[in-house]
Amino acid sequence: MMEWLELLLPAWIMGTLLVFLTAPLGCLMLWRRMSFFADTMAHGTLLGVAIAGMLQLPFWLGVGCLAGLLVAILWVLHDSRLPNDALLALCSATLLCSGLLLIQHLPSLRPELLSYLFGDLLSIEWADLPLFAIVIAAALVVLYRSWSAQIQISIDPDIAISEGVNAKWQRLVFMLLLALFTVLALRAVGSLLMGALLVIPALSARLLAHSPKQMVIWAFMLAQFGVTVGLWSSAALNIATGLSIVLCMALTFAAIFATQKFKSLSVSSAKD
Repeated sequence: MMEWLELLLPAWIMGTLLVFLTAPLGCLMLWRRMSFFADTMAHGTLLGVAIAGMLQLPFWLGVGCLAGLLVAILWVLHDSRLPNDALLALCSATLLCSGLLLIQHLPSLRPELLSYLFGDLLSIEWADLPLFAIVIAAALVVLYRSWSAQIQISIDPDIAISEGVNAKWQRLVFMLLLALFTVLALRAVGSLLMGALLVIPALSARLLAHSPKQMVIWAFMLAQFGVTVGLWSSAALNIATGLSIVLCMALTFAAIFATQKFKSLSVSSAKD
């Protein structure tokens, strides 16, 4: 039992720290209808890993630089004539193909490709946690200071701008926070599943909450449940940690949705 705790406890603490960032960012993504942005950012991390491997740099540095570059590209490409989802689809496909192409020519990275794609939270060590905690705390401070403005923009951008909110600046802050989350979450759930870690708890919370504050709280609790159960399941069943966590969150969403549908059908039949 102690050996399991020594293996799982650092990973669980790291997952818990990530959840503090996952819950509010995931809710903002749904409110702002930018869910596809997380997938675009996640697919870009594969190219960052490949470039870092080619230049023999730390992987987090390659992913961080790529994430920052993607934010800059989307900032430059922002045009009222071009739909956001189309731009994101363009960037997502381009970055994913470029990353896979580079990895094909880097044999040293191929054995670890699955861990980049689906994560390996169990590789987290105690020495990694202080830095992660400091970075996440700093991100939460930035998010807290801009939270009111982010909510206003999510509700009605035009009214927010008329009340003095700098929409462009807030958009940049939001994208940079998502870029930071991408770097932190690479080891937790891998490049392909980061969007799910953000979206699924927020989506489940939307079924249960009646206010923005409730939605963030529910998203936090559901994400924490998914990380805890998924982490223990991955260790017990010997499967990829990221896959286990995301599947646990998806099953939770399915259970909540099915329960609410059943209740609504029962109420409708009772009225009839």
